[in-house]
Amino acid sequence: MLPRETIATADIPDGETLTLVSHGRDFVIMLGRDELMGTRMQFSEEQLAVLTLAELDAQAPRILIGGYGMGFTYRAALAGLPEKGTVTVAEVVPEILEWAEGPLAHLTGDSLQDRRGNVVICDVAALIDDANDGTSAKYDAILLDVDNGPDGIVRDANYRIYSKTGLGKARDALKPGGILAVWSAAPDHRFTMRLKESGFDVEVREVRARPNNKGPRHTIWFARKTRA
Repeated sequence: MLPRETIATADIPDGETLTLVSHGRDFVIMLGRDELMGTRMQFSEEQLAVLTLAELDAQAPRILIGGYGMGFTYRAALAGLPEKGTVTVAEVVPEILEWAEGPLAHLTGDSLQDRRGNVVICDVAALIDDANDGTSAKYDAILLDVDNGPDGIVRDANYRIYSKTGLGKARDALKPGGILAVWSAAPDHRFTMRLKESGFDVEVREVRARPNNKGPRHTIWFARKTRA
């Protein structure tokens, strides 16, 4: 069995420590003993962007992504984004970008230089608040992959995102017909109900972690803001 080698570590603000490890040709970001993401199972994170963009009819969509991670969702969003669209990523751990430009540069490619994209070191909730305060334009879609799901919280501050208050702020930060898409390692019926109670039309999809219908089943909520 191939050993795992620690490449780097990074502290989450008000949270635990992330560890980037290599396992043969693969890389994994760990939180304690739990795998948050890895290069062997990235398909569902890519589908978070692919499936959301397929539901949008905006010619120049404005996308907000919570969490850069290994950049799977970000790169998939850029790949499917119309020429005049934009993608902003909020990432709270600065070292994540150092890893993207260092040991994970072969994954990153030139995506961080794409003029349609922008990675900001901040809490995604702050950018959602800006859209509500009128200091930022509304979004066509908000994609959240900051945790292992509504019950798999990486940092305590993220509980706000999944609360009725946080979901209401996300809804108000969307344009009419906009989509809040949330990735999770597991289903959560209570979260589905919370989305509906927060004024969204909700579709829940199950997506495999790997293509060709392989790997664990992950859950993505697609919550659409109803048009006025």
